[in-house]
Amino acid sequence: MPKPEIETRFERGLFASRWLMAPMYLGLVVSLAMLTIVFIRELIYYLPQVFVMSAEQSILVVLTLIDLSLAGNLLLIVMFSGYENFVSKLDIGDSVDRPSWMGTVDFSGLKMKLIASIVAISGIHLLKQFMEIGAPGAEAPFNENHLYWLVIIHLTFVISGVLLALMDWLSARTGKH
Repeated sequence: MPKPEIETRFERGLFASRWLMAPMYLGLVVSLAMLTIVFIRELIYYLPQVFVMSAEQSILVVLTLIDLSLAGNLLLIVMFSGYENFVSKLDIGDSVDRPSWMGTVDFSGLKMKLIASIVAISGIHLLKQFMEIGAPGAEAPFNENHLYWLVIIHLTFVISGVLLALMDWLSARTGKH
């Protein structure tokens, strides 16, 4: 027995609604451009100071730039994987520039890459805060309570990542339902 016409139209409309996500991915492209501008601004700001920086200051600058690049990588992962998983496959051919992971990251993999990136970004931020303890010219005086909360937040991200990995592992062992 064929489906009623109204049900078929509803399902097609529901399926087409995935395109409402497209502007959000475009917004992430704009966010990546903004992040790139901030990265370049930081680089231009610190470049003239490189000959007078202490080793600790240069490490903090490098950590800041790494932090920004990890956030950019996170945006790329979300943009490409999210678009391919939820909207449409990217039809860019077999370009040599195409990253090997594109088209292979499912929702579970995307989730793990996201939490791993968040943990890395949080860890770098925490390391920067530790390095600034007692540093001459630090932007703000040492705040033990602030550092305490940063450690708790970082550990929350780490534990969340471990629990997500455990849930994925358990799900893979039990098979598809």
